[in-house]
Amino acid sequence: MLELLVPLHGIGGRGDLPVPLWLAIYSAGAAVAVSFFALAAFWSRPRFETTGGTALAHLTRVVDSRAVRWLLKAAGLVALALLIGAAWFGSDSPAENPAPTWLYVWIWVGIIPLSLIFGPIWRLANPLRTIASLVRRTSYRRLPDGIAYWPAVAGLAGFLWLELVYPDASEPIVVAAFVTVYAVVNVAAGIVYGPAWFAIGDSFEVYAEVLSRLSPLGRGADGQLVIRNPLAGLATMPQRPGIVALLCLLLGSTAFDGISRWSAWTSRTAELNHVLVYTAGLMVAVGIVTALFVFAARTTGTADVRPGAVGGAGLPGAFVHSLVPIAIGYVVAHYFSFAMFQGQEGLLLATDPFGRGWDLLGTSGTRIDYAFLGTGVIAGIQIGAIVLGHVLGVVSAHDRAAGLFRRRQLRQAQYPMLAAMVAFTAGGIALVTAS
Repeated sequence: MLELLVPLHGIGGRGDLPVPLWLAIYSAGAAVAVSFFALAAFWSRPRFETTGGTALAHLTRVVDSRAVRWLLKAAGLVALALLIGAAWFGSDSPAENPAPTWLYVWIWVGIIPLSLIFGPIWRLANPLRTIASLVRRTSYRRLPDGIAYWPAVAGLAGFLWLELVYPDASEPIVVAAFVTVYAVVNVAAGIVYGPAWFAIGDSFEVYAEVLSRLSPLGRGADGQLVIRNPLAGLATMPQRPGIVALLCLLLGSTAFDGISRWSAWTSRTAELNHVLVYTAGLMVAVGIVTALFVFAARTTGTADVRPGAVGGAGLPGAFVHSLVPIAIGYVVAHYFSFAMFQGQEGLLLATDPFGRGWDLLGTSGTRIDYAFLGTGVIAGIQIGAIVLGHVLGVVSAHDRAAGLFRRRQLRQAQYPMLAAMVAFTAGGIALVTAS
């Protein structure tokens, strides 16, 4: 993680845990396993294949009104302008420039609660979409065949490499260069390929869309806003090539973030080439997570699958939606305390984003409050997020399996996926608690 932010990221060593590490791992693994066997006994038919929900006609009219749409677009443009302006023209010191915190905390971590509460709101406020739409064309070039989500995967890999590997990622000039290049590339692609580009090529929008599948707020078949079962919304995630790589990249990168903060890792890599070692570590972590999930999903194929039940991404694509709550649990566990503390820094620095001696928000002289959250609370949220994420993942995977496999094969077909879920659970807790 960023050198500036490492001391604020996570809860420290396992001594902060309110229970022994081994007990936390065993209890979490048992919770996942018990939930699976309970589902196998009482849940034999899919329940999330049809979304439905309670229509919100009045809210739909408000959200779809021209005034609200323009307000969201304006907010997105102002946010982008402030971010780029502060990064390019603000202080050269990461400790005095809010741009790094805005990017790595407010945007990257903030997308999670924003998308879970408000659904696909990022798409409406996306400033890159707005800028590209200003160039009106009579026709757009057709997206290449088979491109699917791979552009978003490539962009996300670049961002995560910058965040987790590059040693100067917290420098404002680095943030400025990344955001500018990312914006120019996506706006140019949006002008050439039209709005369809952002749904598959803008990594932040694709990430937000994936998260929003777990929101209780969604759209019905008629376009109306509805209150729905979040897991039913999750089951509608498209099974397109690249989506497995996207989710495994999120899980693997978060796992590597935990590994890179172990004292065993830092002591053994201190004298080595930082960029090469950390790049290799990130690739290995993502590779292990991908191999484990793909192997578990494909091993379920030893059972007969109902004809036409699997989409274009194969069995891994059929189950990949179950990784979304797991990924959210991992991110919350790793970034919660980081966001709570460093997020305050973004607000305090916002009072003078360009280093001109201003005090726009009247917070000059205020300091980060590190005492408002105890280590026990943080540890509880970390473990709870991982366990809840995996339980929801097990429920989602089981519901999908109930639609894929015949009832007599249902339990046996899911054993490989259960083993993977337990491994992810135990590994996730070990990563956030070991030092």
